[in-house]
Amino acid sequence: MSNRLPDVTRRRFLTWSGVAAAAVGLTAGATQVPWSALLDGATHTPLQPGQGVLVVVTLYGGNDGLNTVVPASDDTYQADRHELAYQPSEVLDVGQGLGLNPGLAGTKGLFDDGHVAIVRGVGYPEPDHSHFRSMAIWQTASPGSPTGAGWLGRWLDGTGEDPLRAVSMDSVLPPLLTGASTAASTLPAAGLSLPTGPTGVAFRALAGVDPGDDVLRARVARSGRDLAQVEQVLGPTLAASRSRSAGASGNDAGAAAGNPAGGGKHSQLADQLATVAALVEARVPTRVYSVSLGGFDTHADERGTQQRLLAELDAALTPFVARLGTTDVGRQVVTMVYSEFGRRVLANASQGTDHGTANPVFLLGAPVVGGLYGEQPSLTDLDAGDLRASTDFRDVYATVLGGVLGEDPGRVLGPGRTPLPGVLANT
Repeated sequence: MSNRLPDVTRRRFLTWSGVAAAAVGLTAGATQVPWSALLDGATHTPLQPGQGVLVVVTLYGGNDGLNTVVPASDDTYQADRHELAYQPSEVLDVGQGLGLNPGLAGTKGLFDDGHVAIVRGVGYPEPDHSHFRSMAIWQTASPGSPTGAGWLGRWLDGTGEDPLRAVSMDSVLPPLLTGASTAASTLPAAGLSLPTGPTGVAFRALAGVDPGDDVLRARVARSGRDLAQVEQVLGPTLAASRSRSAGASGNDAGAAAGNPAGGGKHSQLADQLATVAALVEARVPTRVYSVSLGGFDTHADERGTQQRLLAELDAALTPFVARLGTTDVGRQVVTMVYSEFGRRVLANASQGTDHGTANPVFLLGAPVVGGLYGEQPSLTDLDAGDLRASTDFRDVYATVLGGVLGEDPGRVLGPGRTPLPGVLANT
């Protein structure tokens, strides 16, 4: 039996695929960059020595900062948190009366090695308790009108239209990577598994070159050929990368701390970061990557839920940062972890916490000068029950824009922003 498909079947398939792809593109506002383009970029315009790379980790839902960087010895914390509070003996000491959540055992090791900066009390003026508005403010860096371009989207607007300049590992492009005239690309981090046997033969026939194709059909067919090329060229490398990250996630430090994500359990975030590491090591010219972890809206039963999520974050971040530290190109990477707001000081009646304000931001990597930065918010001098921010979040952005991306922070953030001194080795 012939494997050649009737032309009408191929054309109908490509037309349908093209319409579907166009709809997805319009919804996401982004280009799904083909792996062949990444390979080509690594070959012809590789990441240069000294070019910083920024990895942004978004924790959706409002991570409870007080149970992440824990003032366990503070009497007010113990009185207001009741059963939700951690005891001083349970947390991982980082100095100044603070300790990391026990789910962050690997991060504590990186902190001790000088590769983690914790910026305390980060927030924005006139804080809002809405997830939607607060995340919009964080992602646009525009507290007064958070409906325009993302802060890294504005950076993209000034760097040309290269689709490889920034890549989101999520299926939907986050607002922080959309500009007025440009946007980042998206990339599936879970890898590829193309069909084999007769179905695989048919797939390759659908993706074949046909001089009679119009522009849309030719583009869809090329995407199919790109997928096949990626599976052949990058598939084994990325699979090995994910396997390496999965093995490292079950480290002894995590197990010793009772890390619920230890013991070899793997996660989508770990896959995303393993893929980022592989692309960095291949010197793909991407300067910004975006990944995320959700589930932090802990209004009830917070302690176990948040510790499990922080352990998942830790199990993904720790091997990622350690792996990057073994190569020259990996030592050009800085990772920033943030959430849209923290939680209120007082625990609620459901063993959880409600939406709050100021929160710690973590910066990790070889260029980071580890330690505690900023002022720890007071638990008694509150603003209607909320923590008062001591560091404007745009100053954290100014730090990574200037120190990692080599960008004038004023062009992206407007005047008046002050990079945090001493956080990055080159600033």
